[in-house]
Amino acid sequence: MAVPFGCRHTPFASRASRVETRDQSRRKPRSARHRPPTSMEWLKRVTRQREAEAGSGDDALESAQERRERWRSIYVIYFTMFQMSLGFSIVLTGVWPYLDKLEPGASKEALGLAVGVSPLGQLVASPLLGLWANRASSARAPILVMLLVFVVASVLYANLHLTRPLAHSWMLAARALVGISSANVAVARSYLSAATKESERTRAVAGCSLAQVLGFVVGPALQAAAAPLGPGPPYPPSTDTRSFALRLDMYTASGWINALLGIINVILFLPFCFKERKIAAREAMLAQGKENEKEALKELKPDYLSGWTLVAAFFVLVFNFVLLETLATSLTMDQFGWSKKQALEYMGALMSAGALVACAVFALITPLTKIFEERALLLWGGFLLTGLASVLCIPWGPGKPPLAPVEATESGGGCPAQAQPWCTTSRGLTLSQFFLGYTCVSIGYPLGVTLIQTIFSKVLGPRPQGVWMGVLTGAGCLSRALGPVFVASVYARRGPDATFGATAAFTFAALAGLRLVYDRLKPPEPVSATIPSPLEMQPLTSTADSSSAPAAADP
Repeated sequence: MAVPFGCRHTPFASRASRVETRDQSRRKPRSARHRPPTSMEWLKRVTRQREAEAGSGDDALESAQERRERWRSIYVIYFTMFQMSLGFSIVLTGVWPYLDKLEPGASKEALGLAVGVSPLGQLVASPLLGLWANRASSARAPILVMLLVFVVASVLYANLHLTRPLAHSWMLAARALVGISSANVAVARSYLSAATKESERTRAVAGCSLAQVLGFVVGPALQAAAAPLGPGPPYPPSTDTRSFALRLDMYTASGWINALLGIINVILFLPFCFKERKIAAREAMLAQGKENEKEALKELKPDYLSGWTLVAAFFVLVFNFVLLETLATSLTMDQFGWSKKQALEYMGALMSAGALVACAVFALITPLTKIFEERALLLWGGFLLTGLASVLCIPWGPGKPPLAPVEATESGGGCPAQAQPWCTTSRGLTLSQFFLGYTCVSIGYPLGVTLIQTIFSKVLGPRPQGVWMGVLTGAGCLSRALGPVFVASVYARRGPDATFGATAAFTFAALAGLRLVYDRLKPPEPVSATIPSPLEMQPLTSTADSSSAPAAADP
């Protein structure tokens, strides 16, 4: 029988290998031949398999060392987002008593300015800082400069007693500098988009949003932990030399904590730790088969209609959340007759529970996007739940809200009919309504705010996104600044029906707008090259023959 070419010695080799294998198996004891793998062997096998899967196909993009450096830098970005959120939230509960001690008898308008000047500073500085990052093609320099500004502002806040009798003006300056320095959030988001592959983007943005939420939660907790320090001794006259001494008390501790964290963040951004590894443009270059990244970026045209729609939707989403957070305490005192102490205790517990729910949602976003499409989760998980939260906060209970005593001099204990005439005509809000609405926003907001940033970065593509992320961050700052104004102008005059009816209408309008551009909420596709027609691919002789044939047939 003929043996195929190239396989003449195969039977002998296979026979020898079978004999050798049989001999080896005979030498092994039966228990070793059928022994199941130990847990350590199984763990090593799974680790080798995952390393092989992680390394497959990525050799052209980065080495294992570059991947480790890239993700270490992303973790530094997470810490920056955490610190910026903490720097804003840590002073919220202490700024009023601190201001009252610096300038006894200060008005609530002065408090509003001290709180509102920070997001306004971030609003103005975010696009400019993003433009700087784009022009410099680097995130390190803008972030380092802003971190140094943050440290200076924090030290200034901790030493406002040195600026008396102009302490309020210097407090505004310190809070404005904190807002300007927090504009590096836009640069951090831009770098996050450039330093992650498209398949990693959702997980990276979810981690970034989780870091921000943790900063908002930990900030007030640190301020409360500094309470045992006490308010400190009374301030001596400004002409006394003792007034120039540094102080550490329950009010200045927040400034010193911010300064310390800012110095740590500056160290983390030095070249030995933070190494810029931008991979998104390189991924697009290899996917399109281009020779360099610049050619690949030219082929990708972002959809500006989708981009601006996402910016507007982000504004509406953050506005809803800020409005409910701002109004929650006053709403519960008006609708349930809670006192100030009860409202602070109950809402503190409810907000803490909501923060835990939000953290769980952030952790589940990546697994959920493997089951459901990101766009569908954004619309029906993020915006629909947020809109339902506004609808549930519209009072439709059986009775009316309890009225506050006419002789009451402070808010709390019911709805003040003299200051808010709608109290006598509005229906009451039930406790179950409020809890259900707060649960909806605790789930819908983290879903929406994470996925909208993820989809926004993908719609823009791998190009530098500093300015666009500055615009997105500015939209969030504007919503935080307009939230208290909306409460004063609509809720106090028209009541919760008009307030939450308007926010529900805004949210469902944003949902409808996103649904109209649903098919365009995806990464930009390369501009297709012009395909030559079959006639251009034909030989010149055939073209000449075909053109001369009719001429010969004319006679």
